[in-house]
Amino acid sequence: MLEHELETAIALARLSGKRILEHYITDFETIQKLSVDNHYEPVTIADKEASRIIVDGLEAAFPDDAILSEEEADDIERRLAAERLWIIDPLDGTAGFVKKDGDFGVQIGLVRGGVPVVGVVFLPVHDSLSYAVKGSGSYRVLNEGEPVQMIVSMETVLSNLTLAMSRDHQSPRMGRIIEHFGFSKIVNRGSVGLKVGLIADQSCDIYIHPSPRTKIWDSCAPQIILEEAGGKFTDIFGGEIIYDQAELQNLNGILATNGVVHEDCVNHLRPLLTEFGRVQVTSN
Repeated sequence: MLEHELETAIALARLSGKRILEHYITDFETIQKLSVDNHYEPVTIADKEASRIIVDGLEAAFPDDAILSEEEADDIERRLAAERLWIIDPLDGTAGFVKKDGDFGVQIGLVRGGVPVVGVVFLPVHDSLSYAVKGSGSYRVLNEGEPVQMIVSMETVLSNLTLAMSRDHQSPRMGRIIEHFGFSKIVNRGSVGLKVGLIADQSCDIYIHPSPRTKIWDSCAPQIILEEAGGKFTDIFGGEIIYDQAELQNLNGILATNGVVHEDCVNHLRPLLTEFGRVQVTSN
């Protein structure tokens, strides 16, 4: 039903990924931009050129759809009125791109009626493509080989879970979470899409991002890929991630798991969130 959308997203992810790699091997310039949450973040010419490739391609293929990209102006009225919305992070993990650690990707998601229905995450350095369509499973293609279906783990013991965590300096709150859960197996990687993908392919079991600083372009494509692999993706309070509202930030953080432990993780997090003074935010 959504084959054309998936094929288009995959083609654009690979095309923009090729452009990103062309810049990756050069001494590109990095500037700081003021993000929607009033924090400065790195941005490069690769971010901007990848965005234009994807946006132009989607506009040509689906002229009636709304499009939201991290690197483009937000047409909020059209976005909120649209039945279908493409949500794009043209270079998720710009910090990894700048450091040249390979941990960055192209993320393209399609939301219909506020629910993610198509997701594509392409990691150019690794030539790793993950994709999903709602109701059709989640798949990974390595080096343009045959698709392999991804299924999450069935681990149920919280202390046995493998945690996917950012490469960046561990925050005191994450340290407290690790202690509270008793995590002993931790995989440090960059990019939200990459870390969530590790849960989809059983390399990890859980990803917790307690900060309100991720945006819906960080979560859209990874969410449908994880859900179609059998996992679960919510905010840290167990609430749904909302895509058909004005707010672009995931103010209530992110919790991604293999699904079978999700409710237990929400309950186990609750006293910590009280300790942190975190209160669930409702937005319009």
